[in-house]
Amino acid sequence: MDGHRRRAVAANLAEPHDGVVSRAELAAHGVTRHDVATEVASGRWRRAGRQTVAVHTGPVTELARRWQAIWETGVDIAAVDGVSALHHAGLTGYVDGRVHISAVHNHNTSRLEGAVIHKVIRRVTGELVGAGLPRARPEVAAIRAAHWAVSDRQAALILLMTVQQRLTTPRRLAAAQRLVRGRTRRAFIRAVVRDIAFGVQSLGELDFARLCRERGLPEPSRQVVRETAGGRIYLDVGWEEYALAVEIDGAQHQEKLAVMEDNLRQNDVVLEGDRVLRINIIGLRLETDRFLDQVVRGLTDEIVAA
Repeated sequence: MDGHRRRAVAANLAEPHDGVVSRAELAAHGVTRHDVATEVASGRWRRAGRQTVAVHTGPVTELARRWQAIWETGVDIAAVDGVSALHHAGLTGYVDGRVHISAVHNHNTSRLEGAVIHKVIRRVTGELVGAGLPRARPEVAAIRAAHWAVSDRQAALILLMTVQQRLTTPRRLAAAQRLVRGRTRRAFIRAVVRDIAFGVQSLGELDFARLCRERGLPEPSRQVVRETAGGRIYLDVGWEEYALAVEIDGAQHQEKLAVMEDNLRQNDVVLEGDRVLRINIIGLRLETDRFLDQVVRGLTDEIVAA
């Protein structure tokens, strides 16, 4: 194959991958190892690993790095996973410059610069997207990313952002959590996913009133009713004698017009003389003591004022 022809073939093969192509695919279309060596020596192409060739000499894009990680790890065993799969699905506002790959645990893999290879015991049925870049579906990727995160805070953020940015639904996330088995923070992830999927109804284990008792605080009333100029309002918990209420917000409170409605409700209550503390349910799991400290201050300030 002459040089002009092989460069045209290679460019066509590399186009869906942002300028990189596997040696196996090149060979399947008649571009030999000798052809690759010739183009690299001429400075037109460059090697991007043992199995990957860049048909240019410019920077490698994120998409190209994901394909490179797949080919270098092994097409039959590897999939882009975790936050990398979420980025591919459209996740924004979360930065991680590495490419995260999951690979079946009983296969040997080599270290790859710029990539993190996570061994998984098994693939969940239907976990991979059926076309394009081999990658985990968003709900599976989010659960794995939460297990691979460096902290509970980071894990909760990933799970929440995945749903808030509509990469998957709360119910699908909950279904994936029941199937995907990770090695770390299993109970925490289960609890956070339940919070996201079912909101304040999931508070059984956490139980805000129990937390108050453990801090030596007066036990609040549940579903406190307030009559305001805007109508009758039901607050999650409150201490009527202290004119203090707490609203516990599930993940759905950040969606659509929920924030506006919450603000209107809170303003009506405040204008009637009560004070309202807002606690998001994920934050209550992550920063229990800090939120309860605020409740203590709210109760103490009212006692002092009285």
